[in-house]
Amino acid sequence: MNRPPLEVADIFRAAGKDFIEKSRRWLTWQHLKVLRAIEHCRTAALGGHIDSCSQCGHRAISFNSCRNRHCPKCQTNAREKWLAARANELLPVLYFHVVFTLPQELSALALQNKRVLYELLFRASAETLLEIAADPKHLGAHIGFLSVLHTWGQNLLHHPHVHCVVPAGGLALDRSSWKRTRRPNFLLPVRVLSRVFRGKFREGLKVAFHQRKLVFCGSLQYLSDANRFQRFLNQLRRKDWVVYAKPPFGGPEHVLHYLARYTHRIAISNHRLLSFDGKEVAFRWKDYAHGNKKRKMTLSADEFLRRFLLHVLPGGFVRIRHFGFLANRHRTSLIALCRKLIREEQVLPQGAETTKLHAKTSWLCPRCFSTMVVVERLSAAQALRYIAPKASLDSS
Repeated sequence: MNRPPLEVADIFRAAGKDFIEKSRRWLTWQHLKVLRAIEHCRTAALGGHIDSCSQCGHRAISFNSCRNRHCPKCQTNAREKWLAARANELLPVLYFHVVFTLPQELSALALQNKRVLYELLFRASAETLLEIAADPKHLGAHIGFLSVLHTWGQNLLHHPHVHCVVPAGGLALDRSSWKRTRRPNFLLPVRVLSRVFRGKFREGLKVAFHQRKLVFCGSLQYLSDANRFQRFLNQLRRKDWVVYAKPPFGGPEHVLHYLARYTHRIAISNHRLLSFDGKEVAFRWKDYAHGNKKRKMTLSADEFLRRFLLHVLPGGFVRIRHFGFLANRHRTSLIALCRKLIREEQVLPQGAETTKLHAKTSWLCPRCFSTMVVVERLSAAQALRYIAPKASLDSS
């Protein structure tokens, strides 16, 4: 994919300093760390390395990536490596995509308590899937799945939800067989999932409140009163919580491509940016509420940066998690058991062949397309000295 003419980093460099001065009241060190990382990503400020072609000898300098998980330019390599590792964990069955979404009424509370509420979103959604799937009235099996947290909508506003990728079946509760879904296009009843998810999340909120794990600032201070918080929970109970299950989208060869769209995505990619005149940013967005129409949105630079930073995660927070038989502790042995039991069934759905994916480990020479190898590593000071002569020539 060609490099886009406009990048999020360009907006950070042009408007970041003024934005920081105006927003010091609420910016945290984590926000500043993200701003600085993206601003300096793949510039001489982070150092670099000199690469040489193994065939024609062509040399080029490459600047280091910031490797920040919120950076639009640092996700491709991380995604490829992650997907390559996941290829060996996929089963020769169809897969479903289930989405659990928090109601808008919880958005402000989640922004003030990101770690607590995002952890609860993961836990409540995972427990809901595991519990309903284990019920003999539904599937009666122990399932495994992967969950990915997203906190944004296409317009960059706060919209926390979890994407779950679930195999079409699971281990019988006594682990003697593989139990397929009773219908090929149906996993679990979404209305049941919605009610159970709502109950578990509300109960988790209540426990967090009594354990004093929640903070209430600004317009939410009134919720620090126990009676008012209980009324808030009662209001949440009267709402329908959105749980969406898509039809199965194929076997392993489809799952890897599907996961690539969700696992290492950030709030907005560089390719969605349209223009920036120093004051306003225009970008493309998809209006899901009106037939997925593609629209253009224009925001002031300050509002664009504010919305972008809404989605900075707490330090060390894990946004891709595995549950059930895919949980880290017993993943290898249980996946092997699942494969054995699926083979014994001798009935594989169409499109469920096994697949492999290999991460790219190097880049190619722009002249002869042979492998480029690193021949020298540069510190930030060396990288700046390396490009100084070129800069002098360009300005002369």
